[in-house]
Amino acid sequence: MPQIAARIQPCLWFNDQAEEAARFYCAIFPNSRLGDTAHYTEAGREHHGHAPGAPMLVHFELDGQRFMALNGGPHFRFNEAISLVVHVADQAELDHYWHALSDGGDPAAQQCGWLKDRFGLSWQIVPSAWQAMAESPDRAAAQRAMQAMFKMKKLDIAALQRAFDGR
Repeated sequence: MPQIAARIQPCLWFNDQAEEAARFYCAIFPNSRLGDTAHYTEAGREHHGHAPGAPMLVHFELDGQRFMALNGGPHFRFNEAISLVVHVADQAELDHYWHALSDGGDPAAQQCGWLKDRFGLSWQIVPSAWQAMAESPDRAAAQRAMQAMFKMKKLDIAALQRAFDGR
């Protein structure tokens, strides 16, 4: 993947798990692949602390979206200020991504369709049906769906629809 296709590409900072994370994510999403890896050299070792030859940047692609993973050290950690949103069509797809990404993650961080994976990265698993409900001009129905969503961890599309419909 030496060519840059997208003008903006997310770079995810890891301590030293960039390869492990890239492999984990690529195993979950279709049309995904690992790309090139750049390795640390002796240059700058006093700043980065990694041995020459250790992976520095791992390029990967998740369902057509390119990412870089940086083994930058323990200086920074992920937090909920940024999350990756996965748009899904139905409950089966929602369940797949929810279970795969939350495996080994933080169960206490699961709320309203959000989860935190084993690397501390936050994800939102969002069904297209939810987006339609939230953006509906029927504000009372949208509010009912929103109230139902706040009681959930993993979203239940049928339960959200029942709340939206007032059933």
